[in-house]
Amino acid sequence: MANPSPYPSNASPRWERRKESRPAELIKAALDCFVERGYAATRLEDVASRAGVSKGTLYLYYDGKDDLFKAVIRSNALPLIEAFRHDIERSTLASTELLGRFFHDWWHQVGETRLAGIAKLIVGEAGNFPDITRFFLEEVTLPTWQLLGSILNRGIASGEFRPVDVEAATVLWMSPLILKAIWMRSIAPSCAEVEVVPTERFLRTHTELVLAALSPTGSAL
Repeated sequence: MANPSPYPSNASPRWERRKESRPAELIKAALDCFVERGYAATRLEDVASRAGVSKGTLYLYYDGKDDLFKAVIRSNALPLIEAFRHDIERSTLASTELLGRFFHDWWHQVGETRLAGIAKLIVGEAGNFPDITRFFLEEVTLPTWQLLGSILNRGIASGEFRPVDVEAATVLWMSPLILKAIWMRSIAPSCAEVEVVPTERFLRTHTELVLAALSPTGSAL
């Protein structure tokens, strides 16, 4: 007897395939909404509408806006952090070159992407939403500082870098990159006529200054 189904026996119906991809669609829609509107102004019905589902469907996957926001971070930022960690741990590059690559890659994979919009959101709304702020600090900010710290410790151990206060240095040297990322998503769009330092020049100069401060032949600060 012929199979009356329009699908091959080993294939899933289209609606089942859509169901499997739905969390990713909701995450993408949520990231867009959070970046464009901020945390407070983002409504779950807007996220659901952008993803092409009902608000009720969204609740099948996430308990609420707080849960959805954390899922956005886990899906977008945490894999990048793990990829950075993997590359650093297995790198055979000199620590000086690895440091420059880290700054460059962080900018192009985080600083100039929509993830920078999340950093702007956190800074702007931290006082009103301490739970998501702490989550972002613990899951994204601190691990990023630790990544840079691991490169500094590696270079100090090999003699490529002079000893420094690694904990303080990681905060000091990531801060300009984070500020520039927030600037590009806040002030820069409203002041397009004002000339600013191009990103590649900024990254190059920042790296040169950091390496000069770490040079074992330089004087202690």
